[in-house]
Amino acid sequence: MSALFSPISLREQKLPNRVMVAPMCQYSADDGAANDWHFTHMNNMALSGAAIFCIEATHVEAIGRITPGCLGLYNDACEAALRPILASVRKHSKAAVFMQLAHAGRKGSSARPWDGGQQIPLSQGGWQTEGPSAVAHKDGELAPLELDASGLKRIREAFVSATLRAERLGVDGIEVHGAHGYLLHQFLSPISNHRTDQYGGSLQNRLRYPLEVFDAMRAALPAHKPMGVKVSASDWVEGGWDIAQTIEFAKELKRRGVDWIDASSGGISPLQKIPLSPGYQVPFAQAIKQATGLTTMAVGLITEAKQAEEIIASGKADMVALARGMLYDPRWGWHAAAELGGHVTAPPQYWRSQPSTQKELFGKITFGAR
Repeated sequence: MSALFSPISLREQKLPNRVMVAPMCQYSADDGAANDWHFTHMNNMALSGAAIFCIEATHVEAIGRITPGCLGLYNDACEAALRPILASVRKHSKAAVFMQLAHAGRKGSSARPWDGGQQIPLSQGGWQTEGPSAVAHKDGELAPLELDASGLKRIREAFVSATLRAERLGVDGIEVHGAHGYLLHQFLSPISNHRTDQYGGSLQNRLRYPLEVFDAMRAALPAHKPMGVKVSASDWVEGGWDIAQTIEFAKELKRRGVDWIDASSGGISPLQKIPLSPGYQVPFAQAIKQATGLTTMAVGLITEAKQAEEIIASGKADMVALARGMLYDPRWGWHAAAELGGHVTAPPQYWRSQPSTQKELFGKITFGAR
């Protein structure tokens, strides 16, 4: 049996394989609300054959968006826009639907990537960002305002409110975005967190706010639904956040009932030096798994079926999450199952696409005509 296409459970969520469509920003929302692009994209990705489709970084505040086009879940309009899209996904796909909840912190007010991706000045429609410290992401940028006690409370409650909205929408699980240089990662990293109060300085203090947010969200989500955290396991900058600190964070999350750790890296500083190569982040997932026993997801330049199979079969990680690979090949799960001898579900409208050499790719199906 293929290890990649063997089942796994996250709390009461029983998954038929170890593949997740990773959350991928589309930068195409209207004031945070999903639209026809999201309808097309989400329905497409949910038919990939992956056990989980995770909705893109969905921001808990308007000023917490990365770009003006980022998806949000901070008001009734945002919630209402997602409802018919999720209803369509549920009608045609058996994939579990997760959602990544996020706040960009000091990396907000950015232009869309295809518009250059740089900070938008206030005079051109940008907004004043907030963060753990008044330290800009890049030299020459407008620095964020340092969050005070009321700001910390407001954002924590915004994460809870978005969790409750996600629950009303019927999502099957939540991933907390604590990676890629966004707000919760900004509290973790000494590069961006220069605070001198109980939220800065020592590792214990830098962990405090992300853990408070996790605790509040976990309490708001029904106990049978899983919640995981995406982390940047290394800043790739000397003196920054690293795998040893990540493991300590993961241990604290384990005590609080986290269900998986999605191990990415980078994003806190333009000074990062990342040695890109296929599977370059897999050792992070492996180290966290070995140190904590937690379920881990491996991400980053995982594109080939045999590559993903080896990661799971060797015990380096429990699941893989693909982003760019899924955009390039929206049926990646089908093709991986055909190559590895696995099975996936597909809507009956597509059953006749099953290759003649793969008689049970979609399980024990029948398809006939007069």
